[in-house]
Amino acid sequence: MLRFLILLIIIFIPSFVFSEENYFLMLKNNKVNVRYGPSFDYPIKYVYKKKFLPVKVIDKKENFRRIIDHKKNSGWIHISQLKASKSLIALEDKLIFKKNTKFSEPLVKIEKGRLLIVKKCLTEWCRVKTENYLGWIEVENLWGSFN
Repeated sequence: MLRFLILLIIIFIPSFVFSEENYFLMLKNNKVNVRYGPSFDYPIKYVYKKKFLPVKVIDKKENFRRIIDHKKNSGWIHISQLKASKSLIALEDKLIFKKNTKFSEPLVKIEKGRLLIVKKCLTEWCRVKTENYLGWIEVENLWGSFN
């Protein structure tokens, strides 16, 4: 009886309740083609040359994902060129700290647009690596997935 009720609820609840939300992936390679449409038949719109760049998936069709980046550029990328996101982009100048508190020693100031590789995240802080620096950054005003 319970299974029957659950099945009825699923059938009659509008599909938008179960729709996938946008999610982040990152570029797998140093050179990734972005196309005008979801097929190799479409021409190349532009080329990314930034491995690990986080992009937000906003649509999908077969093996292609429509993405948007932190600068609002969008297009279609083959799924083989993407992987699970473990990176962030700073949307403003920020400080990286030695520990996960503002009262900790600041290690380096990073500029807007800097790529950060995520090592670990807590509620309001992420441990990140950029060039030769490893430290903690507050999660506000960052582009990418924190989880």
